Amino acid sequence: MFEQIKEIAERMKDLREISGFTAIEMAKQIDVKPDIYIKYENGEDDIPLSILAKVSSICGIEMSELLTGEKPKLHIFSVTRKDKRLQVERNAGYKHESLAFNFSHKKAEPFMVTLEPHADNSWDSASLHSHEGQEFDFIIEGTLRFLINGQELVLEEGDSLIFDSKYIHGMKAEKDRPVKFLAIVM
Repeated sequence: MFEQIKEIAERMKDLREISGFTAIEMAKQIDVKPDIYIKYENGEDDIPLSILAKVSSICGIEMSELLTGEKPKLHIFSVTRKDKRLQVERNAGYKHESLAFNFSHKKAEPFMVTLEPHADNSWDSASLHSHEGQEFDFIIEGTLRFLINGQELVLEEGDSLIFDSKYIHGMKAEKDRPVKFLAIVM
């Protein structure tokens, strides 16, 4: 996981420099403190998908290019076989698999997400985040405890949720079982 974060961080820094931004200017563009942004670029902190999406958008590339170092090649359709998903190792306890990494000009980013249960089930700043756009989540397996804008929900297998992701939100696996869900970030 650490090596992948370092590679993404290097691509992010290169992309920023090619685009003509200083680290401070990019931090301001994506609305994070400069010291936090510099930690992202140095590979010292895990980079949230929301930050990768903002940097990609500002620099005019697909997020999958930032994740993989390769431009998406397909324009008409793209099939992603279950054993060929792009593994995006992120925060501890989360496993993201990109389901459309090779399709260019996407209007949404679909991911299969597996969230492991964690001993500490309280909400803290590390488990909460926000990002531009909207998100749709469909629960495939397990039970998901979801917090958005101070309101807590429990989602079971077969339940779905769409929300404005600019509001602070977070997710926890319930009942000591992993949760598997389809997440579409728009």
